Amino acid sequence: MKAQILIVALFFSGIIAAQETKTDSANTKNIEAVTLTKQVFKKESDRFVYDVAASPIAKGNTAFNILKQTPIVSSTDDKTLKIIGKNNAVIFLNGRKTNMDAESLTQFLKNTPAENIQKIEVITLPGSEYQVESSDGIINIVLKKKMTDGLNGNMRMGNSQSYNNASYAGLSLNYRKDKLGISSNINTSQNIQEQYYILRNGTSSSSNQSEGRVSDPNKNLGGYLNIDYQLNDNSNLALTWNSWANRSYGSTSNLFNTVTGINEIGQKETNYNYTKNLENARSYNNSLNLNYEWKTDSLGSKVNLNAAYLNYKRFQSATNNTFRSDAFQNLNSLQVQISQNTPQLINNFSFLGDYIKKFKNDLTMSVGGNFNKTKTDNDTQNITSYYDENENLAEYDDAGNVIVSNPIFNPNHFVYDENIFGIYLTLEKKFSDKFSGKIGSRYEMTKSVGTSDNPEMANLGRIERNYNNFLPYASLNYGINDNNNISYAFSSRMRRPSFWELNPVKNYLTDVNYTQNNPFVKAASVYTNELTYMFKNSYFLILNHSYTKDVITQVSLIGAPVSPNGTVGKDQLRYIRTNFGDKQEMSAMLGMQKTFFKQYLTTNFNIGMQRNINNGFLNTDPITGEVFPDYVNRIKSNSLLIQTNNTLRLDKKKTWFLGVNYWYVDNQQIELGQLKSLMSLDANIKKVWNDWTFALEIYDILNTNKVVISDFSQADGKYNYINQNQYNQSVNFSITYSFGNKKVQKIRDISSADKDIKNRTR
Repeated sequence: MKAQILIVALFFSGIIAAQETKTDSANTKNIEAVTLTKQVFKKESDRFVYDVAASPIAKGNTAFNILKQTPIVSSTDDKTLKIIGKNNAVIFLNGRKTNMDAESLTQFLKNTPAENIQKIEVITLPGSEYQVESSDGIINIVLKKKMTDGLNGNMRMGNSQSYNNASYAGLSLNYRKDKLGISSNINTSQNIQEQYYILRNGTSSSSNQSEGRVSDPNKNLGGYLNIDYQLNDNSNLALTWNSWANRSYGSTSNLFNTVTGINEIGQKETNYNYTKNLENARSYNNSLNLNYEWKTDSLGSKVNLNAAYLNYKRFQSATNNTFRSDAFQNLNSLQVQISQNTPQLINNFSFLGDYIKKFKNDLTMSVGGNFNKTKTDNDTQNITSYYDENENLAEYDDAGNVIVSNPIFNPNHFVYDENIFGIYLTLEKKFSDKFSGKIGSRYEMTKSVGTSDNPEMANLGRIERNYNNFLPYASLNYGINDNNNISYAFSSRMRRPSFWELNPVKNYLTDVNYTQNNPFVKAASVYTNELTYMFKNSYFLILNHSYTKDVITQVSLIGAPVSPNGTVGKDQLRYIRTNFGDKQEMSAMLGMQKTFFKQYLTTNFNIGMQRNINNGFLNTDPITGEVFPDYVNRIKSNSLLIQTNNTLRLDKKKTWFLGVNYWYVDNQQIELGQLKSLMSLDANIKKVWNDWTFALEIYDILNTNKVVISDFSQADGKYNYINQNQYNQSVNFSITYSFGNKKVQKIRDISSADKDIKNRTR
């Protein structure tokens, strides 16, 4: 069942505005509401700084919504955040990466008012000291400092109505007494993710269409506990526990399949069947992190040490039944049954150490290293049964001969061990009040081995890979005068495949339509250049070029596969996880962030162009070696992005606010074909009453946020078409209540040693 959702995530990963997961990707903790002093957007060294202390959009808002209002930050799916419309956003708090997986983070941010944020820093190209992958950017949220003991907290609850109803609630508490600080959060939600799905593919002589509804109910429960103790004036010790649980029982997909082809006498023939899929899944994510921080001098030099343990479990079972049918969807006898059990267990131990040395001449040196040891265990069980028209076990060939008369058992017990060693060095120098620079490099060594005790193919028995990566970084920033600033940055990063992508498992939509992972996928390399100009701290121009080598993506192979021994199989559609050549992205974004009419109107506007140059080719299944008709993507495309967020204050007392937001993404070429244009018009109204905040939000008012991907550019008439309506149109109502001593000092948020590993779970 999650195959459909996996495909959706893949599609959104290439969108120029904020959509996929990565993803998987964003992490934040303990962000609580916002009362900002001034509104300044400026460029400092390697980052944009948004000082939002007096912003009228902040009061009574959530942490997630205030991040969406930050210049050059966007979200088009109300789940993930992106920078400059394309880079995944990794969330830091007070300079340290948070210790939550992406799903729990999103829920936490939406259930947390943002009460104590001083400023937001956006780093489009992080330096070598940051452990982030590929094109990820960083959003660092700096909290206000308060020095009072006591207890405070907030509660938030809400309800959302789209195709189905959803509800959520959260409670956050902060406590400080002398040298001890404790912060905690618990949040829960339940929803049913609904989508209507059309998949159409074929060649000049045959076609296959699957159409129907997918329904995925989810219940979530998560939270964290952070305990920080000040050992003395210069050192602190902290322990952080994070937990997240998801249960998705009763997920269903019902797809009506129309298959057209040439029969044995050369005539065109159409057959019909109906596929019903039922899936139950649950997952658990628990982690512990121990942190020690030692301030070595009065200039701000310090040592930071982290040790972490992560345990991730996912259990998933599904039954896929395909029935014979007529053109009117009247079901007849059972044709094929696929029973699948796909558990995944991940255990990780991580260590991270940093030393930051500050000198009196405005020179800062950072040096550090990390070690990650991960073991994954995937014990997949597949049973496939074929039935004749009387529902007796049997499969026939075109001549009427019995091919199979017993269930086919295909186990896949895949164990993956990985060790990563990394070291870095960064030098940052402020040469004058106008000019500063930063250089650095990171060196990473990866050793991994994947083994199977019951491989489906001999090449899956043992897969060993060792590789090293040298990743340089450089940036320059020059303040020409008070009104003009120019900066340049170069970054090199890599993107490792997730652990699930490496597991050679198949997820079936139908018996001839499935997604397939690949243990032979290599890490992708990303090289980025970026030039930024800013005028009067309100207007900016960003020019960006990135080159990705060995792109990790899903590619569709369509047609009749030819095995290495020459046997020709029946028409199939396989979505293969693989390295698909390389690609280039060039973009230009012009933006503005200003207030008008004595801060009654706050406007954030971005417009940009992106050019994609794809260079991908695939015709062979990397697992089986079967050959398909060529799939080629060497298409160049241009795409337009428009985004605007507007907040109107309706009264002098700053208690009523009206928001109108809009985004548009033009057609663009991604790995699977052309992604059709997307857009959404959203509106909200908010009332602040003492410690209470009431908000009503409407998303996708025009019902235009739908995914359509088509590819009609292949040879021999081969085509692929995907239409997914995820019912993004919704109405949300929420209530937030803040209580306790509002001046309680926030405790340190701790960077976890296993932060990169979490991004690679599912």
